[in-house]
Amino acid sequence: MNRIGWCMGIEQAALLASKGFDYIECPLTSLPLEDELALAKRLPLFLDSPLQVGAMNLFLPQSMLAVGPEVDRERLRRYVSKAGETISAIGAQIVVLGSGRQRMIPEGWSKQQAEEQLLELLQWISEEWTGNGAVLALEPLNRKESNLINRVEEAVQLVRQLNHANIRVLADFYHMDEEDEPLDTLLAHKEWIAHIHVADTGRLAPGTGSYPYERFSQLLREMNYTGMISAECTLKEGDTELADSLAFMKRMAVNGA
Repeated sequence: MNRIGWCMGIEQAALLASKGFDYIECPLTSLPLEDELALAKRLPLFLDSPLQVGAMNLFLPQSMLAVGPEVDRERLRRYVSKAGETISAIGAQIVVLGSGRQRMIPEGWSKQQAEEQLLELLQWISEEWTGNGAVLALEPLNRKESNLINRVEEAVQLVRQLNHANIRVLADFYHMDEEDEPLDTLLAHKEWIAHIHVADTGRLAPGTGSYPYERFSQLLREMNYTGMISAECTLKEGDTELADSLAFMKRMAVNGA
């Protein structure tokens, strides 16, 4: 049975719990991982959340680059270690590495150099997080958000080089649509996909637009996808959309009602 969640700040956990969601997906960057005192004050919100923090996104702070000549490798390595420790305490199962700006290939830097740096980051994560119960899901982002790893197949090609059990790929319906990536890509790479993000036309709530959800749902069933599914989108009508969208997502889920 797929678990259904929504990407929101931890302060909205009670709201999502009241609507019947299974978990909340929160920004990792909303935790001040590089400030021990500030982290100690904020962490209880996650540890005592009324709804499980099943996943986390927004992996890197804005000032922390993952690729390019200005990467601070020591700072990045410390961050990865602290992130793993904190995620383990919270109990999140999936951590999404999107961070499009932080992985943007700068002018004068080659794609090969950038991919090598990203692979090194993923290698650190695979080593540091072994045994902490979390999987890192690399997120392909459309070209408007990043110039490195835009399609599911590209992400799979990269993580396959590591072939580590806790490094996998996220498939985001919105980014796939923006990139005109065939939905059949999901089935072709099913063993590498550990997490799903969904939205609908205009990056609004699932069920409010014209995305081909019937085909998307059929493919998830053919994949026998049993992982979590998170909505990552804007609410046009505010909180009132949550219940209807949850019902829609449950209908579209692999083992939904």
